[in-house]
Amino acid sequence: MPKSLLFIPDISGYTKFIQTTEVEHSQHVISELLEVLIGANTQELKLAEIEGDALFFYKEDEIPSQENLLAQIELMFTAFYSHLKMLEKNRICPCNACATAPNLELKIIAHCGELQHIEVQGNRKPFGEQVIEAHRLLKNSVDSEHYILISKELATTIELSKYYFSKVFRFEQGKDTYDDREVAYIYSIIDQKKLNLRAFEQPKKINFDSPPNLSHEREYPISAQRLMEYITNYTYRHHWVKGVDKFEYNENEVTRLGTEHICVINGKHLNFVTVSKEVEPGQLVYGELTMSPPPVDKLYQFYILTPLEGENCKLRIEVYWEAKSLLKKLMIALMVKKVFKKNMVNAAEKLLVFVSQGSDQDRD
Repeated sequence: MPKSLLFIPDISGYTKFIQTTEVEHSQHVISELLEVLIGANTQELKLAEIEGDALFFYKEDEIPSQENLLAQIELMFTAFYSHLKMLEKNRICPCNACATAPNLELKIIAHCGELQHIEVQGNRKPFGEQVIEAHRLLKNSVDSEHYILISKELATTIELSKYYFSKVFRFEQGKDTYDDREVAYIYSIIDQKKLNLRAFEQPKKINFDSPPNLSHEREYPISAQRLMEYITNYTYRHHWVKGVDKFEYNENEVTRLGTEHICVINGKHLNFVTVSKEVEPGQLVYGELTMSPPPVDKLYQFYILTPLEGENCKLRIEVYWEAKSLLKKLMIALMVKKVFKKNMVNAAEKLLVFVSQGSDQDRD
């Protein structure tokens, strides 16, 4: 029977990350990283299972060439660390999950052998000794949390020598004993500095030459960090922003610079993108830009949070707009400015009611 490839990318530091950070955001971060790894699959590997912090791939009755396998490994490490770098650079959330996400690491276990299968509720899954051995290799004596480990069985099959080296790979030999049976392997520590991490566009902070067109301040009996979560997590928006039919957004994504959401009002779609601006040290800021609502050409709205004594904070809402034509400026002065002001004050008051009810609303 032909050999099959077993391939397990595993996120190092997952348990501590989940246990010591905000549950919802840590789940979103891990979900994003797993999706990134799945998207980096170029060798038509089949996904047998998502195992919390790991993905179990296999390629039945086929082993990629040495060149293709190493390219696949490098691509997954590159995609993983590129995404973490993007999360770090575009972060606006101050929570511990978003702040410590860049500390996560990746290791990959690659093994091969003859496979058996079992069928559970119509799902056919790999089964047998080689599957067990591949998972046992996750517990090894490699002194690192970021590496590729290739079993001796697989290395021999693809003719990968321990002396192979490249910019990314420098292999060493290792072995461990499982159930009184010694299993040998080669491994290479992966230094992300040696990877060609993808460049990404980092949104620039917005600068204004004049004061905001509108502003409003309000104190809240809640910490600035918690209020930031209520404002930036769109699942809460319907509690304090009225007049919107629905909000459309990626539920599995932590809000950060460049993320988008849509407000549907009377069937019309208003597109928003997350932006930021310079604020005083210690303050938190979240901003949105839309070019959808007439008669303005651009509308910026910023929520600036200042921590106060105890579990309290001050929120300042600032609105800026751009209108190029004289007609648009006239319409704003006569009608639209009053509407914007009313909506801003109403939202601030409804947000106060919402945060005062706190835990009850969270369960909605």
